[in-house]
Amino acid sequence: MSEQWEYQVRVNLNDDASRLARKDPGNPALKPLTDILARHRATLKNQFDAFADYVAAAEKHGLENYPLYKWTKAVIEDPAKAEKHGKAFSLHVDGEEVYGKAVADALEADLQPLVGGALVARLSKHDSNPANNPQPPAQYR
Repeated sequence: MSEQWEYQVRVNLNDDASRLARKDPGNPALKPLTDILARHRATLKNQFDAFADYVAAAEKHGLENYPLYKWTKAVIEDPAKAEKHGKAFSLHVDGEEVYGKAVADALEADLQPLVGGALVARLSKHDSNPANNPQPPAQYR
């Protein structure tokens, strides 16, 4: 029997859109995106902000409980990576970071027309299979 993976849809927003999404997510300029997200009960979570939250939680609650701390801290302290992840957003559906394939497929299909426009630079879908996801470099293990 094959294992059922969960999925996450991610978007990379253009410069202006990413700044708005982080600072003023209700801005009317984002309406084409936020209307689609609302139909799917989805919200944007900025990747840089998520990484910074993880580092802050680790520093508050003890690094031993946060195995990706060193790697994540190195990412947010690297200006090029900070800029890259500042434009990247994961889409959470009903408050969940990962969700079923049918949910991810529908969200991806509705967002596809926005790719290459004023808001969305890139759209991707990822599964929870560890073999398909980056692992920490050796120096951070």
